[in-house]
Amino acid sequence: MGAGYTGWELPAEERGRLLALIPQRYERLVADHVTQKFGAGQHEPLPTATEAEVIGCADDGEGVQAVVVAIDGTSDRPDGSTYHITWSLAAGRRAVESNDVIRDYGWRPVEPVTIRLVPRFFGR
Repeated sequence: MGAGYTGWELPAEERGRLLALIPQRYERLVADHVTQKFGAGQHEPLPTATEAEVIGCADDGEGVQAVVVAIDGTSDRPDGSTYHITWSLAAGRRAVESNDVIRDYGWRPVEPVTIRLVPRFFGR
C-alpha cells in the first residue's frame, strides 16, 4: 500500500470561478482536489484527464458540502465511490466524510460547468 493518493489538483483560478457559482456553506473551505486512487505510491501512473465537468452538489446539512464531478464522462470512481471535490466543512468534520454524504444523501444536479484539473500525486 502506497503512502498517498493520485488525483487532480484544482487550480486556484478554477477554484475562484467555482466559488462564484457554488458558495461555501461551512467555515472551512477545502476545494482543492479530486481523488482518483487511495493507497498509491509516488511512482503510480498519474491520471491522464485534464478536465472535469461539475455536475452536482451534496450537503448533509450538518457540516459536509461536496461538489460532484464527472471525469471522462463518468462520476464513478474506480473504487466504487463518486468523483468529487470536498467543498467546505464545519468544525469537527473531515474531508473523507464526503464519500459517505454522497452515498447516503445523494446529490442534486447543477448546471454543468467544465473545469481544468492538474493530474498529480499527493503524499500524506
